[in-house]
Amino acid sequence: MRIYECADYKAMSRRAASLIAAQVLLKPDCVLGLATGSTPIGLYDQLTEWYQKGDLSFAKVRSVNLDEYLGLAPTHEQSYRYFMQHNLFDRIDIPAESTHVLNGLAQDPDAECAAYDQLIRDLGGVDMQLLGMGHNGHIAFNEPGDDFGLGTHVVELAERTIDANQRFFASRDEVPRKALSMGIKSIMGARRILMVVSGADKAESLCKAVTGPVTNEVPASVLQLHPDVTIVGDTAALSKLKEAGVPVCG
Repeated sequence: MRIYECADYKAMSRRAASLIAAQVLLKPDCVLGLATGSTPIGLYDQLTEWYQKGDLSFAKVRSVNLDEYLGLAPTHEQSYRYFMQHNLFDRIDIPAESTHVLNGLAQDPDAECAAYDQLIRDLGGVDMQLLGMGHNGHIAFNEPGDDFGLGTHVVELAERTIDANQRFFASRDEVPRKALSMGIKSIMGARRILMVVSGADKAESLCKAVTGPVTNEVPASVLQLHPDVTIVGDTAALSKLKEAGVPVCG
């Protein structure tokens, strides 16, 4: 596991974007696993900037996203498909048919999840999976207590996750209670994992994930078992790790 410290959110975003760009340059037809939420927005902006300058092309890239709210249409402003279109896909040259996001309106959610896992297998697996991390250590929508052996599945969202996502909706009542999400098994199948973490409010959970026991009570702790993980965080997010004596790179 490699951990990189960046001075602030902007520097963190640029460093993380450079790792994704390197993956695309190394393998132009790579499969990228992508994430939503506030943390990746800066790196998507940076990737867009490099594309617009002519330094980077996504024309051969295939992408799969981690999750989607159950019950939201792709055109809903809080759906993750909408997020990806607005923050990345519509701004770069990736073909629409090469982008894959779970269907929140699937009539049979379990079948949708099974088909998504098959899609990933058909693509040859994920070359680099981007992750964020929730305040309770969750990755994608894999909440504390979830089984590490699950593939893509339907998730009941934890109250803390609902609270964290409330700011994106008009009221708490509008926040979906369920989602479709890659499971830990699906995530751990990626060849490389890149996790971005920002802010002092994530510092304690990140420290537990890196230094504590591997436990489903801190889902991100499972990353200790993956052979190729890079964590890029700002100084605030890494503060507890540094206090614990964990070596980080500048």
